[in-house]
Amino acid sequence: MRKSVPILTSAALLLTACSADPPGPAAPVAATGLGEITEITTGLDMPWGLAFLPDGSALVTERATGNIRRVAPDGASTQTVGTVEGVVKTSEGGLHGIAVSPDFADDRTVFAFVSGQDEDWVASFELAADYSSLRQEAVILDGIETADRHHGGRIAFGPDGNLWIGTGDAFEPENAADEEALNGKILRIAPDGSIPADNPGDSPIYSTGHRNVQGITFGPDGTVYASELGHRTWDEVNVIEAGQDYGWPQSEGIEGDAGTEPIFVLHPDDASPSGVAYADGSLWVGALGGQRLWQLPVDGAEAAGEPIEHLVEEYGRIRTVEVAPDGALWLMTSNTDEATWGGTDPRPGDDRILRVELSTP
Repeated sequence: MRKSVPILTSAALLLTACSADPPGPAAPVAATGLGEITEITTGLDMPWGLAFLPDGSALVTERATGNIRRVAPDGASTQTVGTVEGVVKTSEGGLHGIAVSPDFADDRTVFAFVSGQDEDWVASFELAADYSSLRQEAVILDGIETADRHHGGRIAFGPDGNLWIGTGDAFEPENAADEEALNGKILRIAPDGSIPADNPGDSPIYSTGHRNVQGITFGPDGTVYASELGHRTWDEVNVIEAGQDYGWPQSEGIEGDAGTEPIFVLHPDDASPSGVAYADGSLWVGALGGQRLWQLPVDGAEAAGEPIEHLVEEYGRIRTVEVAPDGALWLMTSNTDEATWGGTDPRPGDDRILRVELSTP
């Protein structure tokens, strides 16, 4: 049952769920704004996922082509390292998230979330030592229902060494509450596809009741955060806990009585959130329809301040936010994506990656 949620309202029609619990230890000093912004690369074709390699370069997925590209740390060069087979582009489907093995130096393995003709799946790939080719090793998770929309598709390794996967409800809201369906869930598996012993049940399913999860990140204390697109009423940012139901389709944001409440809710006109990253005491959320970057201060599992908006309509839709090895944010735009919601005309040079330094007091 959702509790009555105290709210803090800003001019942007954004509500923040606040906790009545006593304050815990002091949070890290939150960044107060953005510093220098540098363009890393341009000309990407429907980019979706981004993950850093140990040398500071990044792998980028392109949703329609199925290509995985490597971008140098300074953007001076890009190369296609391989093309994933079986990718089927639909309104929102194609090649989605990418994650780099925590043991990449030894196994040279990367993982990708793929939308195909009959289902969605997660596969592992071996990247050649010279980055010239990509070989599929195994499908480590399949049986995710596919559809024209609502794939989710974000994947990320947690500090526990497991692979976390956000899925969408495949445009069938009842999937989110169906404990037999992998859709509308956050999933957690080992790198070989096995089920961790501490998952809630003998299943990849870690939490239920999600509409379309497109962002997963982790705080320094291990807190798991996820961003989720709502149904034109409220988008959500949730703290993910094992076995919890997050309410969809019975509840959305602060509307309804079912499920675990979010720590932040945002109006889709201002958000439609996709990628999320943690840095300097805040979550940094890329907004698609809202065409901006949201800064959401957090202290562990609690909201710790009022949301702050940056870069409003300056670069269009922001699909992905990741923290680079040097601590800067990398933002990836999504203006060539033929969006079904909150679209914008591509700008010269789209799509692009931006490096954003964070300023602190």
